[in-house]
Amino acid sequence: MGIEDRLWAALREVEDPEVPVSVVDMGLIVSLAYANRLAKLQITYTAMGCPAMEMIQDDIRARLLREPGVDHVDIEVVWDPVWTGSRLTPTARQTMRELGLGV
Repeated sequence: MGIEDRLWAALREVEDPEVPVSVVDMGLIVSLAYANRLAKLQITYTAMGCPAMEMIQDDIRARLLREPGVDHVDIEVVWDPVWTGSRLTPTARQTMRELGLGV
């Protein structure tokens, strides 16, 4: 498994603190790149006022820094593309339905 595949797998272990769904399945990760021991991400949120922004970024950073070959993590928050429910994976939709959340 290549480094970027390992990083995507690691990100799947990071859950949104409000809903037990990974940040990947929530559609929050816009892009991921790796070069020279740096993991660089673009991330969006479900709303500009998301109270969990810093917590999510801290969790992402902590998890990726546990991966061999990653010494630095750069996270850029972007609002384009705008997050919509269409970014949810089928797994996320099912989990949210089971929790009684509208999707």
